[in-house]
Amino acid sequence: MNANSSAPTPEDGGPGRAVLLTTSHRVAPGLLSWPAWQALHAADRVLCADGTHPQLPYLREAGISVEEASPTAEEIVDACAGGRAVVVVATGEGEPALTDGLARLAGTGRVRMPELELLPASYDLPGARLLDLVQVMDRIRAECPWSSQQTHKGLAKYGIEEAYELVEAIEEGDREELREELGDVLLQVVFHARIAEEHPEEPFSVDDVAGGIVAKLIHRHPHVFGEERAETPEDVKAHWLRTKAEEKRRSSVTEGVPLGQPALALAAKLASRARTAGLEVPLPAGEGVGYELLALAARAEAAGTDPEAALRAAARTYRDAIRATEDGPAD
Repeated sequence: MNANSSAPTPEDGGPGRAVLLTTSHRVAPGLLSWPAWQALHAADRVLCADGTHPQLPYLREAGISVEEASPTAEEIVDACAGGRAVVVVATGEGEPALTDGLARLAGTGRVRMPELELLPASYDLPGARLLDLVQVMDRIRAECPWSSQQTHKGLAKYGIEEAYELVEAIEEGDREELREELGDVLLQVVFHARIAEEHPEEPFSVDDVAGGIVAKLIHRHPHVFGEERAETPEDVKAHWLRTKAEEKRRSSVTEGVPLGQPALALAAKLASRARTAGLEVPLPAGEGVGYELLALAARAEAAGTDPEAALRAAARTYRDAIRATEDGPAD
């Protein structure tokens, strides 16, 4: 309700106004929108079925009298009669019985209905559901017999598996699978962060993880958050490499390259590091397929091709050919 609304008054004898006020549990209680506070202060009655609703102490502190009641649709219509305004503070379930009942009454055409409004008093910001994930993970860690016993080392293999499944979803172009696999990768991050909270000497939380990556992103994007300029992707990459080098203080461009990654990706990464640093390093000569693959990976990287992805694409084609052969010629 806003200050300029022309809601009926008791003297008008109108049908009144019913407001269903919804709030998000992901926002701190008491942080309500200005239209919500206006509606609450202007209401003749404020009702809430849940006496433990987290908003109630803040509403009462603001001088708003809240009745603990679970009204039916008919009772709401009666309460609004005579031009009165009634606000119902919705519980977490959203009052489906009440809204369904009001819709049923309105559908009969025989009841003079009050003006109905759904008013979001607070709503989720982007990323708010991450709070749910943290809370669920906290409970699972405390109560699940399997999850409560897991360690960083024990979970490591799942992180690798989920990363590969994410790559597969990307390459297959399956949007639904992509969404699900991103969730599985996110779970690994939150799970490890939850375990890290329990370390006796060097604990950290998911907030520390998020805070660290935020600080890193800001520092490595001076063209966005600072006064540097970047007109092309190459400029951005130069900024990134320069700030990364300042942070890490590495003595070799090979530092930080994980040797446990797939061999083609490893070879391409080493070639990329050497090329970016302007180092002219001849490929080692040797006999056998390993040195041939190394040369192919370096050549692919120089041409802007991911050799790992290229080989996976070729392997999928080979897989399809195998299946076609197994199925035999079409009738």
